[in-house]
Amino acid sequence: MKLKKILLRTLAVIAILLVVFGIVYRDLVGYGWMQLNGQLQVVREAIPLEEFIALDSTTVEQKKSIQTIIEAKEFAFNELGINYSDNYSEIFDQKGKPSMFVVTGCEPFAFVPRLWSFPIVGKFPYKGYFKREKAIEEFKRVRDEENLDAGLRTAGGWSTLGWFKDPVLSNMLRRSEGDLAALIIHELTHGTLFVKDSVTFNENLATFIGDKGAELFLAKKYGDDSDELNAFKQQRTDEIKFRTYMLMSAKSLDSLYKSFGEESDSLKAQLKADQIKNIKLNFDTVHFSTGRYSTYFDTYTPNNTFFMSMLRYNSQQDDLEKELNEKFEGDLKRYLEFLKGKYPSL
Repeated sequence: MKLKKILLRTLAVIAILLVVFGIVYRDLVGYGWMQLNGQLQVVREAIPLEEFIALDSTTVEQKKSIQTIIEAKEFAFNELGINYSDNYSEIFDQKGKPSMFVVTGCEPFAFVPRLWSFPIVGKFPYKGYFKREKAIEEFKRVRDEENLDAGLRTAGGWSTLGWFKDPVLSNMLRRSEGDLAALIIHELTHGTLFVKDSVTFNENLATFIGDKGAELFLAKKYGDDSDELNAFKQQRTDEIKFRTYMLMSAKSLDSLYKSFGEESDSLKAQLKADQIKNIKLNFDTVHFSTGRYSTYFDTYTPNNTFFMSMLRYNSQQDDLEKELNEKFEGDLKRYLEFLKGKYPSL
């Protein structure tokens, strides 16, 4: 009887704590429940890649893309040191629509991101939503109530870090072979190494491993002088030019912000707007070999969230490249094994 009373009291205390947690963190609990339902829908409706390939509605190009995913995964596991998983062995049909919407925020006159805190995984400078209307609500709240620069974009893919079996998203199949391989390796890298409260490092590393890994994948599949590899390298060259210009632009904006003193917010906003206008005007001085970026800013004016995203995904690429070449003689697998041993992963 005494043991039973202790058990009942323990259960009662746990129940009270759960109720208190639900009251204090009701917004977080509600968000978590909403996201869980969205993720479960994706998981429930995903079908095996083999089943998707067998559908009469699957095109020849889609089948080729599926084969690329299968081959890129095997290459990542066997040649790059990516931890094995069953991720991307199924596919979720998005029916041509985005599945995830991402909200970001940043101080208007400093590159200080708005952070959202989550249990276990830590703080993130973005917040995802499966429901577009909820993402718009958060975007407006960050912009209008918190008076921050706000951003809203769709996500081409995401990793649940092993909480669920991540499926291929059907919209991924629209990508070129090299771009698709880079994306798959990028997301698999997150599942291999993800350091708590280090989003910039995590995203830079995944971008680096994804791009480098895709080059190695295409070289092995088609050869070092193949058209396929050269086309991807040309695409990467343009991406690097774009990244370099945007990082330089972010640096110039950062210098402007750090020069601010007691000016009014209206004057700061005008100086900022003028600087961004010049960034857009001078963009045509960058010469690209493809037309991918030619109209990038024709109808789009970036704010600090755009530049923060560029920093988040690209600011450490040169450092990673240098460490790879100087300490590991370009051996990507050996480098990743070193990083896996150096950093604790979620």
